Order: sequence, then structure tokens, then C-alpha cells
Amino acid sequence: MTTTSFPEGFLWGGAVAANQIEGAYDQDGKGLSVQDVLPQGLRTPRTPGPTPDNLKLEAIDFYHRYAQDIALFAEMGFTVFRFSIAWSRIFPNGDEAEPNEAGLAFYDRVLDELEKYGIEPLVTISHYETPLHLADEYGGWTDRRMIGFYERYARTLFERYGRRVKYWLTFNEVNSVLHEPFMSAGIPPRDDLTERDLYQAMHHELVASARATRIAREVAPGAQVGCMIIAMPIYPLTPSPADALAVMELDHSNLAFGDVHTRGAYPGYFLRTLREKGIELDITDEDRADLRHTVDFVSFSYYMSVAHTADPDKLVRGEGNIIGGIPNPTLPASEWGWQIDPVGLRLVIDQFWERWQKPLFVVENGLGARDELVEIDGVKTVLDDYRIDYLNDHLVQVGEAIADGAEVLGYTSWGCIDIVSATTAQMSKRYGYIYVDRNDDGSGSLERYKKKSFDWYAEVIRINGGSLRA
Repeated sequence: MTTTSFPEGFLWGGAVAANQIEGAYDQDGKGLSVQDVLPQGLRTPRTPGPTPDNLKLEAIDFYHRYAQDIALFAEMGFTVFRFSIAWSRIFPNGDEAEPNEAGLAFYDRVLDELEKYGIEPLVTISHYETPLHLADEYGGWTDRRMIGFYERYARTLFERYGRRVKYWLTFNEVNSVLHEPFMSAGIPPRDDLTERDLYQAMHHELVASARATRIAREVAPGAQVGCMIIAMPIYPLTPSPADALAVMELDHSNLAFGDVHTRGAYPGYFLRTLREKGIELDITDEDRADLRHTVDFVSFSYYMSVAHTADPDKLVRGEGNIIGGIPNPTLPASEWGWQIDPVGLRLVIDQFWERWQKPLFVVENGLGARDELVEIDGVKTVLDDYRIDYLNDHLVQVGEAIADGAEVLGYTSWGCIDIVSATTAQMSKRYGYIYVDRNDDGSGSLERYKKKSFDWYAEVIRINGGSLRA
């Protein structure tokens, strides 16, 4: 067993997103989001409207089964549950003056259930769920008016739930805007979309995030607001200094988002990038003042690492979580090509802690795999030892980073119950401790079954990580 101890009060739990779990896409006044026109995830272009083959329209029906699911999380011993609020449930089009009460009431009920079991909510304000109207009418986050729409939405949430929710995240994987602009920032595909447009959208999101942080401190002074970024360690493909320099420059493209959130201004290397690209952004004095409202903590997703090189002949992109890279020849990979690198999690925790000196929160980490439901002594389950091994090895590295001196608030594994994949829109790519009987073709009873990892994680939580195998 590991000798590394997790701190008292370490938050253990799981994470999901509204668009991948709730379903009920057209109920109680909810408007359409960008997810409702992405039936195949990132594999195909958007469709004109919702289609029957979009599993996210029903998802796993958390909208009607939230009490049952939260009871299962409580049985595992969760002390924190990360979920997102669907923007288009609160403001169906995104630009209304008044919110939708039925949408607000749904999340009141979710919070009621979490409070019943003493589970701390960790709420993502915007998790790839831009209202579709904002994408089509305004071009998403390329338009400065989006800041005001988001500000109204965030204020509504803080005023309604600020006394009930301590931990907030402003945008999910905010650095994905440069890679998946429609899903991440509601920017519709178009022939004249420029790199400047993407950087301007990035700026608008960063300003909106900072304004939300300021509003939270005004409206809900006990709240803690964090940013959320994709963490992906990058290794030089060779010992060449040119490869090391290429790695640094690629890493900067991700670190810039955390630098602005934690330091309140754009770093010099980012400004140099803009100069060399000939890009001049619309940045006002008010924007600069807003950016100085920095976050209380940094959260991140971690699934894999990549390699990189300065040699253009070797720049072969592999699979990955939004941001791919060159596959590392020393590492194994999952069935979906995501390379498995537990040590990389320790590396990014140490890097982020030393760089930003802000508390850290691992809010996504997990293994997508094809699970087989079996029956043992009359009980249906999944023997997912491969998932247990993956999570164990990553959690050991979290403990090592804590021993290194990093302050880590908690760990919420991704897809704690099987949900629809964001990147592939499949159910067969499963992450959870709880199996949901639903298939890629939409069939299934939606019944829930505990996997072997359910009891394993419950034991990890019960003794605060003491059962992990180093």
C-alpha cells in the first residue's frame, strides 16, 4: 500500500457534464445548445437541428433519475460531485433579460439531494453548452456581447445558489477554444474564420471568466472560483535542443490560459506570439482591469501526455482529449488511442503548483473502455480491473505530488457514472463506476449496475487513499 497520505478534508468524488448526462433536451423550457446539433460528437459537422441518433438528447436521463444517481454516489462515499449547469436551461436563447424559473428549480432539486448526503457541489458554469442561438445569431464568443450575456447568466447562478455552492468553475477546458471552436466557444464553422477570430474569442472568454470571479466575490463572498484547463504534459521526442524549444513553445499555448487566470495579465511570450502572427486584439482598458480579478484555485483535466518535435516530417498527430499530439513510443494507449501516463499527472501537478502557487483540483481523470456487463451469483456487474489499475496508478501519483508539497483540494474522476462521450458521442466509451444500460444505437433500459470499481473507489474514499497500491 502507498505510504503517501492524503490531507484531511481532501475531497473525493466524480465529475459529469449536463449535456452528457441530463437528457430532457426540450423539457421545462430548455433551449437548444451547440451539443444538440452534434450527434456524432467531434467526428462530423453540426446538423441543422436535433437528430434521433444524438444520444445526448436523452443521455442517461439524469434529469429524472438524479435522486437515484446521487444516492449511489453517496453510497460510494463521495464528498464532492462536479456537475455543470446547462446555460440553455437557465437562459434558453442565452440573450434573454430574465431566466427560466423551471431550469433554476431543477438545479435547486439537485442541490437538495447533494445536501441530504453531505456532498459538496462543484459547479461548472459553462461546459461546452453554449446556447445555440448565441452561436447562430452572434457567432459565439467571437462577439464581445457574449461577455455581457455570460455575466448575466453567472450573476443569476451566484444569486440563486451562492449560499449553497462553495466551488465554481467558469469554463470547462478553456484552452480548447483554439482547437474545437464550435463545441468550446459556440463559433459556427465558416470559411472566413481566422486565427485572429479564435484569439479574440479566447480573450472574450478570459474577460468573462474574470468578471464572473469578481461577481462571485460581491454576491457570494464565501465562494471559491477556479479556472479549468486541459493539462497535457509534453515530452521532447528526442534530446535535441530544437525539440526542447518546440516543447516549450507548445506548452506555452496551454499555460497562457492559466497564467492569465492566476496572474491577471497576458504573459510576454503570448504577446510575442500575437506580434509574430501579426494579430492585434481588441483589448480595452476595462478588459485589463477585469483580468486582474484572478481565480482562487486552478482545476484541470488530465488523461494523457504527448510528445513533440521540431522536425516537420515527424509531426504525426495521434488521438487525444481535444488536444492531440505525437504518440510517445514509450507508453501504452487505451482502445481509443489515448496514451496512459500516470507519472505525467504528478508532473503537471508539480508544474502548476510551482508556477502558480494556487491550490489545485484534479476535476477530470479516467479511462474510457468497452465494458462487458456480466452476471455473477445473480448480480449484474462489470469486472473492470483495468479501470481500477488505471485510477489506482494515477491516484498514487497525486499522492506523490502532495508529498512534493503541492496543495491539492480534491479529485473527481471523469464520468463517475457511464455517460455519452463528448468527443465521439458514444455510450460504449465508458468511464464510470456505475454501468448504465444504454447502447450506441440508443437501445437499453437505462438501469444502473455497480461495477467492481464501485466498491474499490468506496474503499479508497473510506480510508482517504490508504488502500492505494504504490
